[in-house]
Amino acid sequence: MSEIMQPQSAIHNTQALIAMIRSHYQSDDFIPLHAPCLGEPEKQTLNACIDSTFVSSVGEFVTELEQRFIDYTGARHAVAVVNGTMGLFLALKVAGVESNDLVLTQSLTFVATANAIKMLQADPLFLDVDSSSYGLSADSLEAFLNEQACQKDGNCVHKSTGKVIRACVPMHTLGFAAEMDRIVEICQRHRIKVIEDAAESLGSFYQGQHTGTFGEMGVFSFNGNKIMTTGGGGMLVTNDDQLARHAKHLSTTAKIPHAWLFEHDEIAYNLRMPNLNAALGVAQFDRLPNFLEEKKVLADSYRDFLIQQSNLTMMQGLATAQPNYWLNGLILSDQPSRDVFLQKTNEAGIQTRPLWTPMHQLDMYKDCIRTVLPNTEWLAERVVNLPSGVKCHG
Repeated sequence: MSEIMQPQSAIHNTQALIAMIRSHYQSDDFIPLHAPCLGEPEKQTLNACIDSTFVSSVGEFVTELEQRFIDYTGARHAVAVVNGTMGLFLALKVAGVESNDLVLTQSLTFVATANAIKMLQADPLFLDVDSSSYGLSADSLEAFLNEQACQKDGNCVHKSTGKVIRACVPMHTLGFAAEMDRIVEICQRHRIKVIEDAAESLGSFYQGQHTGTFGEMGVFSFNGNKIMTTGGGGMLVTNDDQLARHAKHLSTTAKIPHAWLFEHDEIAYNLRMPNLNAALGVAQFDRLPNFLEEKKVLADSYRDFLIQQSNLTMMQGLATAQPNYWLNGLILSDQPSRDVFLQKTNEAGIQTRPLWTPMHQLDMYKDCIRTVLPNTEWLAERVVNLPSGVKCHG
């Protein structure tokens, strides 16, 4: 096991950390985990959208936000959608995932990752996460495929069930990039499509390349708790022209362009982001560099503080990656220490949260196929997310 997996002593300095957090935010009031920063710029773009009367899924702000995303991430195409969950659903759909297929993913993730797979009546197959990146483990992926999969009729097939393993969905946990070069290479070798759950990783890079742009598609979220928000919303990105066209077509009810006729050529969906939400996103995108800079300052402050506390450890991520520091994670010695810390901080008006309950421990996913998950369970029992929002001045 890597260094992160070694036991630590119990926490003794919760009050000092609470004081440090209050000092950073300069507040004696309730401090949330991650609140949006909204002000005059957002009001101006929203008013402009209202004045245009284009408040639904067509309008200049949707187009502008998509182009901003292309310019920033380096992807060739971007399709704005109503939220990250439906973006994942759409990506899996155009990637060819069908009923009864298997989709490889990590158990340590927000439930939307698994839910998007089940929306297509496919089944998630849970692999372990890496102890350094906290995202899908390339070692776990390769070991599983070498031992339990084979090639048949041009598809990767699970030996025990005979089901096709159609896709793999790594998630960039808390904005820490997964080891995407290895994951993509392994999946290409086994003829598996890669769709990145980049919901939490806008502004995160791996080996100088933005997350979400390594696989066939990547999907980001703009929920109210994300690094920038459109209220609700998400973005699908891809470098594949055909996938981009199909995704946009399916997201707009598969309507064939015509000046007045309503002709549709596929069963499809209404998944486009409203122009009103995109207007909010355009204003937020202008603030993104400042958000990222301020979040790094906070992460550095946490790290400097914790260096002095030998019994506390911060989540770091891979040396080859640059995280966006969406949420700062503190690693405690065990689950009882975690629970005491959560209780003390929340009682003090400092909102802290654990990681998600692993998917294989939820009733609706407990019977899904899974590998051994030691890192998943170890991290889920010990990690606490600390307040990580920016200090908003409007």
